Amino acid sequence: MKSFFKKLLNSKPSEPEQLGLPPNHRLYCIGDIHGRLDLLQEAHRKIAVDALSFDGIKILVYLGDYIDRGRHSKQVVDCLIENSFPDFETVFLQGNHEQVLLQFLSSKDASIAHDWFRFGGLSTLASYGVSVLGIPTAKDIERLRSEFKEKLPTAHIGFFERLILNYEIGGYFFVHAGVRPKIKLHRQRPEDMLWIREEFLNSDVFHGKIIVHGHSVTDEPEMFHNRIGVDTGAYASGRLTCAVFERLDCRFL
Repeated sequence: MKSFFKKLLNSKPSEPEQLGLPPNHRLYCIGDIHGRLDLLQEAHRKIAVDALSFDGIKILVYLGDYIDRGRHSKQVVDCLIENSFPDFETVFLQGNHEQVLLQFLSSKDASIAHDWFRFGGLSTLASYGVSVLGIPTAKDIERLRSEFKEKLPTAHIGFFERLILNYEIGGYFFVHAGVRPKIKLHRQRPEDMLWIREEFLNSDVFHGKIIVHGHSVTDEPEMFHNRIGVDTGAYASGRLTCAVFERLDCRFL
C-alpha cells in the first residue's frame, strides 16, 4: 500500500509533514464490529502480536457500530471496557447505531424504536437479557425500554455516552461514516459524520486530510486519494478489518 501514499506525497510535495502519522507512532483502526465478539477477539490477538516489536506510541481507534445485528453486542462492549491494551491510547468513536440506542433510551418516540429494531436493535436487547418475543408492537416498546434500562450496566451507559464523533492525527481524520464534501472538517455536522453515504463516497474532493471511515460495507477495504473505508461487513461476512498506519504506510490485518 506504500505506492498509494507515495503517489499522494508526490502530488503534494510542499506538505510532506501533513501526510501520514507523526514519527514514532503506529495506529491500529478497527472497523464496524456489530456484535461479533469472536472477530473482535481475533483482531485483538493479531494487534497484540503485531505491536510486540514496536516501542513507540501506539494508538487504537474503533470506528463505532459496536452493537446490533450480531449476537454478542453486550459482550463486545464488555470486552472494549476491559481495555486489553493498557499501553495504547484508545479512541472510541460513536456510530449511528450507538446514537440510535441512546435515542431509544431517552425518547418515547415510537418511530425511533421501530427504526432501531429494524436495523439490528433486537439483537442488542437480547444480548442484554431483555425478553424479546417475536416482532414488537407499539404496546411492547415501553416494556422493552424499561427492561433494557434495568439490565444495562452503569459502565455501559457511561461507555455509550462518552463516545466521540471524530479523531484527528497527522494527515488523517477518523470518523464513523464520513464527511460532507466542501465543508471544513471542524464544521462537520454530527448527522453527516454518523450517517452520510453517497455524497461522501462518490466525491473526488480532497477534504484536507484523508478520511478513515466505516459505515458503508465493501467486500475489501477501499483506498482512494481522499478516503480509506474499512467496513467489510463483519456481522455477515465474518471479516473484520483492522487498518495499520505508520508514517506514510497503510496495511491491513
